[in-house]
Amino acid sequence: MTRTKATATGFVAVLLWALLALFTVGSAPTPPLLLNTLCFGIGGFVGLVWAWATGSIPQMRAVPLKVYVFGALGLFAYHLLYFSALRLAPAAQAGLIAYLWPLLIVVFSGLLPTEKLRFGHLAGACLGFAGAALIILDGGAGLSTQYLAGYLLALLAAFTWAGYSVLSHLVGTAPTASVALFCLATAALSFPLHLMFEETVLPTTAIGWASIAGLGLGPVGFAFYVWDIGCKHGDIQLLGTSSYAAPLLSTLVLILTGIAAPSLTLLWAALLIAGGAIIAARASIVKQS
Repeated sequence: MTRTKATATGFVAVLLWALLALFTVGSAPTPPLLLNTLCFGIGGFVGLVWAWATGSIPQMRAVPLKVYVFGALGLFAYHLLYFSALRLAPAAQAGLIAYLWPLLIVVFSGLLPTEKLRFGHLAGACLGFAGAALIILDGGAGLSTQYLAGYLLALLAAFTWAGYSVLSHLVGTAPTASVALFCLATAALSFPLHLMFEETVLPTTAIGWASIAGLGLGPVGFAFYVWDIGCKHGDIQLLGTSSYAAPLLSTLVLILTGIAAPSLTLLWAALLIAGGAIIAARASIVKQS
């Protein structure tokens, strides 16, 4: 696979992640832990079929256990927080806050021993958090306490995924096929916790089941595989920059489907969060050049 083709393959993940909020809303009223179980069960099964068809099973056996544990915990924690946030707060607003993770990845990477935190990192972080604050403060109307729990969970989700992404460089690498076991382990971890803490509520409509299938096949399934290919064989800087389009695309999808109403608050928040990430990324690119 050429570098250009691998980069294009990785960008498919960004397009699929733009549908994450839409499918999460459509899967209601399925509770978060059960949603984790169903979606990652689907994503993991598809991955195993792909690994078997490509002869990648032997590569999966050589991966250290700590890598599987770390990968499963990262997927489990982020999506539990994300699904919970979108159950407690409006999807567009909570989704935008959760999409602070590209910005936070750049900022956190600047704290690594071999890196340096630059002014552009701090300026980008300030812009991104200004966008999140605009949402939480309801566009200046005051603290939106009604949805505060959901917004805080979305913020925690952003920090979780950013921390996981940066720390993954210290844990070790794994073949793309191993993502299937990350997904299956996430489902296995979620199911007993669901039985302990949640009431089993399944969708009663075709749209609900289609949304769960869409999540498992796309944003929390196929997306991880193509993103892994893109990151390992494509232009990682171009892919990283392209991921900053995800919050804008996600918000646009929710508006076009009628789930979110267009507003200046949403527009400014999306621009601040995406713009802050781009500014922070430029600080890293300038340093490398």
